[in-house]
Amino acid sequence: MKIKNLTKVLCLSGILVLGSCSSDDDVVPVVQVEEPATYTFERNGESTVSFGGQTTRIKMAEAIVSALKDNTTTETILDAMFDHQEGVADFEDADLNASDKNARSKTAASRDYFSANTTDAAAIKADFDGWIQNQVDEVFPNWAITATAGTPGVLQEAAGGSNRYVTAKGLELNQAFAKSLIGGLMTDQALNNYLGTAVLDEADNVANNDNNIVAEGKAYTTMEHKWDEAYGYVYGASVDPANPNPTIGDDDSFLNKYLGRVEDDTDFAGIADDIYNAFKLGRAAIVAKNYTIRDQQAAILREKISQVIAIRAVFYLQQGKKAIEASTVDYASAFHDLSEGYGFIYSLQFTRKSDESTPYFSRTEVQGILDNLMQGTNGLWDVTPETLQAISETIASKFSFTVEQAGS
Repeated sequence: MKIKNLTKVLCLSGILVLGSCSSDDDVVPVVQVEEPATYTFERNGESTVSFGGQTTRIKMAEAIVSALKDNTTTETILDAMFDHQEGVADFEDADLNASDKNARSKTAASRDYFSANTTDAAAIKADFDGWIQNQVDEVFPNWAITATAGTPGVLQEAAGGSNRYVTAKGLELNQAFAKSLIGGLMTDQALNNYLGTAVLDEADNVANNDNNIVAEGKAYTTMEHKWDEAYGYVYGASVDPANPNPTIGDDDSFLNKYLGRVEDDTDFAGIADDIYNAFKLGRAAIVAKNYTIRDQQAAILREKISQVIAIRAVFYLQQGKKAIEASTVDYASAFHDLSEGYGFIYSLQFTRKSDESTPYFSRTEVQGILDNLMQGTNGLWDVTPETLQAISETIASKFSFTVEQAGS
């Protein structure tokens, strides 16, 4: 390869180079981008990183999921928590009550997927509303009844383990709700809203960022802030948000938790650094006004975060399969795993291919998979290992991992 062609490759790949990139005899200056050690960015000695809204919504989501496991909670209370209005005392945390944020309005609300698809957006919100209603109407009244096929109630895991409260079809609705929210809120907002060029480059964002014109009353440019908001849906609850990986997996019950679980699998070790580094370098590229590198990092984030959801979907399907295949079936454990798998499957419709504006699985495809999982009168009570294996293979086939890797 000629030296000048090698230089072109380095420029296009986003690798830091010294000097300039040339096209034959024309010399074009290179905007150098160095990846910082931590997610720390300042302007005039003041931090420009801000994602308070994401931290608030993560805290609200935690409270809602907790309330779904309290059979004294009413549907009115749960609905109000999900669709919180500023100043209403829906939470024990006064700061959450004072907030004008809520989880429901940002569920299935990304610019790229749902601004022109209000029908699906409304249907998805209705799914979450329905899970709340069914938890109150079907599961709560049968809290002390032993569940059987066709009858909702409680199942205890073997050896005095946890109680699992399930529908007549064996679905643990609090788990379905929580894991579906990982896709419908956190992933959709990060990948399909804040990391999309429709939001990053909206209106005068590029010109203002080029000229260091900050948002009114703020230390950051609007483009910087939008990138930070995507970051907040992964690390907004972290003990040290600037350097979050030492506690990855322990900081919330959503994307952070399951990124940590995937990182702990030796087949996928390094994915936490891949995601963190892409966030850092993309943010540094915004500061350097290098939008090519910014978009390259957004593509990495779309691929890797989508992969986390798919891996966990297959993992829980395989765990449920193992439980069903055991000589003595522990239905409580099996249904718990499969209910988590249900939520991760639901979340697949919010994933995004790295180089396209489409998910790895469409809403129609996801609904088909879930119908297959829950088919028949008794749903999970009747699901077979063969069905679980087939669904696992279908999911893995769209990604660069095997069922064996994800299921271990």
